[in-house]
Amino acid sequence: MNIHEYQAKALFQKFGVPVPQGAAARSAAECDTALASLPEGPTMVKSQIHAGGRGKGTFTDGYKGGVKFCKTKADARGIADKMLGNTLVTAQTGPAGRKVQTVYFTVASDIKKEYYLAILLDRATSRPVIVASTEGGVEIEKVAHETPDRIHKVAVDPAYGLADFQVRELIFKLGFNPTEAKNAAKLIRSLYQMFWDTDASMVEVNPLITTPDDQVLALDAKVSFDDNALYRHPEIVALRDLNEEDPKEIEASKFSLSYIALDGNIACLVNGAGLAMSTMDIIKHYGGNPANFLDVGGGASKDQVVAAFKIILGDPNVKGIFVNIFGGIMDCNVIATGIVEAVREVGLKLPLVVRLEGNNVAAGKRTLAESGLTIVSGDTMADAAQKIVKLVG
Repeated sequence: MNIHEYQAKALFQKFGVPVPQGAAARSAAECDTALASLPEGPTMVKSQIHAGGRGKGTFTDGYKGGVKFCKTKADARGIADKMLGNTLVTAQTGPAGRKVQTVYFTVASDIKKEYYLAILLDRATSRPVIVASTEGGVEIEKVAHETPDRIHKVAVDPAYGLADFQVRELIFKLGFNPTEAKNAAKLIRSLYQMFWDTDASMVEVNPLITTPDDQVLALDAKVSFDDNALYRHPEIVALRDLNEEDPKEIEASKFSLSYIALDGNIACLVNGAGLAMSTMDIIKHYGGNPANFLDVGGGASKDQVVAAFKIILGDPNVKGIFVNIFGGIMDCNVIATGIVEAVREVGLKLPLVVRLEGNNVAAGKRTLAESGLTIVSGDTMADAAQKIVKLVG
């Protein structure tokens, strides 16, 4: 789950991570209230959408930049009017863009130097890793490609926690002066505590800045959380902005389905994340384009299968459906029954290819064959993939 910058900074403050003073607004009236809470002077206006590259983005009416520096609060008020309700297109939103429903005003900071700082889970070592660089304010991927020696990493033992020597190592490599070093050390410790206590999957500050008076501030904030741990954090779940999520993905989450929309036209309904990835690959291999990632899990019920079909058909780009099931824990006949019920309930007219294998597969195939519905059977995964690609054309 992702949250907005203004929400992330509120969490930062809760854990003692210093950030510039700021206030969010969702309407013209709230803009006035938010700006009234800030001191007069240079002010930043930031559009709040779940996508990067906001500063380089362009609104659909031609207005450029989703992050603006303003000399006065009055100027900031006018810029906010141009952003609110407008659709911002960035490299990460795709051509459709995202509608800006919240703006965030912050006091503009005097910047002496910019840094990059992030904490994320390194799945190779099963440990949190702190990534830092003296090259802040730019894409970290570019830094990694062009100057990898400027990226520093510290792996944290989850049983022991962040050690003082590791903090000192980062401080030394980033080249802070003594006063900055003291402030940066406190910030790093607080940021790690927030990462750990909230079950975050990533915390990114780009840029982290030093000021002329040697303060160290988180100028930006990007935070995402482990969905599997959200049951422990109702206060974080409350921060979820459904307006920033695909309605189909929201509906899928209600049925404990893992769904991600893609831009193809062949929908996939699969059990198991690995098999789902392989299914998308084989569709591409035979010349098709997957419309989604959809994992119904290892023990899907008939109701979940019906829900999955309805979600798939909510995508107008879908021209065919490929069901690929390997029954281990799952009973193939339960899936087959769900498929038959779903096809009848939604009145499916699109091509449907089903490949079943594993637990109780004979009964599952018999249920499909005796249904009287137009369901194409695939003997193997490759056979089924070729059939759906051909049927979609």
